[in-house]
Amino acid sequence: MLLALPVLATSSKRLTRHCSCSTLVAMTQNPPATPPQPHPFDDAVRLAPAAGGTPHTFVGHTSAAYWNMVGPYGGITAAVLVQAITDHPARLGDIALLTVNYASGVAAGAFDVTATPVRTNRSTQHWVLSLSQRSASGEPEAVVVITATAMTALRRATWQTNDLPMPAVAAPAAWPATDMQGAMAWLDRYDMRFVCGQVPAVWTGEGRDSLSRLWVRDAQPRALDFASLAALADVFYPRVWLRRATRVPAGTVSMTIYFHASAEQLAENGTGYLLAQAQGQAFRHGFFDQSAQLWREDGTLMATSHQLVYFKQ
Repeated sequence: MLLALPVLATSSKRLTRHCSCSTLVAMTQNPPATPPQPHPFDDAVRLAPAAGGTPHTFVGHTSAAYWNMVGPYGGITAAVLVQAITDHPARLGDIALLTVNYASGVAAGAFDVTATPVRTNRSTQHWVLSLSQRSASGEPEAVVVITATAMTALRRATWQTNDLPMPAVAAPAAWPATDMQGAMAWLDRYDMRFVCGQVPAVWTGEGRDSLSRLWVRDAQPRALDFASLAALADVFYPRVWLRRATRVPAGTVSMTIYFHASAEQLAENGTGYLLAQAQGQAFRHGFFDQSAQLWREDGTLMATSHQLVYFKQ
């Protein structure tokens, strides 16, 4: 290895004068560092302006890393919509509210997202969004599969409190990570540590309640932002599975997320865990609703959500 040193030294007097032998050896042994790979989440929500300058429209592609049973994980679809608003040049403030209607399944492949600011006030802005795809049969017109509304806002300092305190539970390190390997792909993207309400080990048909609590964050560390917070709001499996201890077909029809955190509070959380809690409220006529909360480790309520889910008997 030292045989290379004279060659390096004669090629640069500055190297000979200022570099130690150990430094020069390391330079000859270590190739240039490989650029870091994008996080799977960033790949999944990446959007580009539509070709031809179509106003308010972005193009994206589904991600196999966030695949659910028959389509993308609903949380990643919500995150894509948040990203479309975030990327829009006319955006005012940060996301405060998002309602997503899952009108149809999203197929694997390309999609268009239209995000239109329909009303801008002094401190709030109202949006109408849709996600559309062209069918495999080659129809000329794209078909809308997701509709949504949203509001962004300029946040200001005001009186504040949490009227829904975080449950008293042990820290994330006290709970084992749940092994999700071999299940759906999107589950591998998250580090989940259940406190209560894990997926039933045996489907006995004798469930007692629908409450789940778990610590959760990205399995591959990533700083929390509005898009990833939206995805985490849908991290819960169907409440009817827990309440009945029976696995039945189920899927979210509509989900509303309220973003209570500011950009600064998201940044303070970094790659830390959130305590996620969800519980159903009424189950009948083929539908149930569930409410959910996401707290930071210090007890700050970061987001709440409510969704309507259909299920088959």
